[in-house]
Amino acid sequence: MSDTHVPARARAVPSEVLDLVPRVDVVVHAGDWVDTATLDLLEARARRLVAVYGNNDGPALRARLPEVARAELAGLRLAVVHETGPAAGRERRCAERFPDVDLLVFGHSHIPWDSVADDRLRLLNPGSPTDRRRQPHCTYMTATVTGGRLARVRLHRLPHPA
Repeated sequence: MSDTHVPARARAVPSEVLDLVPRVDVVVHAGDWVDTATLDLLEARARRLVAVYGNNDGPALRARLPEVARAELAGLRLAVVHETGPAAGRERRCAERFPDVDLLVFGHSHIPWDSVADDRLRLLNPGSPTDRRRQPHCTYMTATVTGGRLARVRLHRLPHPA
């Protein structure tokens, strides 16, 4: 997930997402938390959390989270970053910046994204579970890693919070 913006854009992370957190092996958050309470909540509920800060995250979150996070998940080399710049040229820029990565998860735009750069780097943006902006739905993603590869990526749609 990314761009939760709690409590600025929503009162809380949707229950559908929170209920899933303890049932998955890894939770990835690509920044723009806004409050430390959401970070505390996910750290307490997740088996493993791979997360970064975003441009809307203040000193308290930046003190606890990196700008870029890296992890290995069942042989898959993952990097997480909040911003990747404009959509035009994104694949080329990210392939150059992350030459040793199989999967890059990013946020910032609130727009779901799924593409491949240089036939090797998969780029995913899960959108936002709390702030759809101009998108038809709030969203988050789930994925399965098998044998060092993404076996299944699914975009989940949520209703816009009241």
